[in-house]
Amino acid sequence: MKSHYSDPPKHQVSRRHTLSVLVDNEPGVLARIAGLFSGRGYNIESLTVSETEHQKHVSRITVVTTGTAQVIEQIIHQLERLVPVHRVRDLTTHGAFVERELALVKVVGTGDARREALRLAEAFGARTMDATLTSFMFELTGTSEEVERFLGTLTEVGLVEVSRTGVAAMARGAEAF
Repeated sequence: MKSHYSDPPKHQVSRRHTLSVLVDNEPGVLARIAGLFSGRGYNIESLTVSETEHQKHVSRITVVTTGTAQVIEQIIHQLERLVPVHRVRDLTTHGAFVERELALVKVVGTGDARREALRLAEAFGARTMDATLTSFMFELTGTSEEVERFLGTLTEVGLVEVSRTGVAAMARGAEAF
């Protein structure tokens, strides 16, 4: 049976986007960018910021958000109008890019649950950062999807606490941002 409803046009489909923003490293810049998102009702799924060019006092802000092509275009134009912003790039639409996130994960358990937590950590390539008789703390670096899968598997064996850095991302290739 054919549906009476058609798929929305491609420009109206909401997708996850990773934006890279180069800004002056000065007080209030992060607050202004976060305010731009919250003031317009846009959600920030992940936000990381760090100074990347110390002598030039430039920082890179990586923002992961979800929206239609029109919404993302609007966000980019609004970001570009902020005075301390040098450049904005939607890495999702500019070709291949590398994305990584770091998670620290605490698991509590004994006996079989403890052995299973160690086995899962090894299978995912997580490193043991701390161990006691009743708990482990693992470090995992990978894509957000890999981190989510790791967390999902550990819920069955005693996951009690998680700390995540947020996404760091960079376009592939020789071209500098």
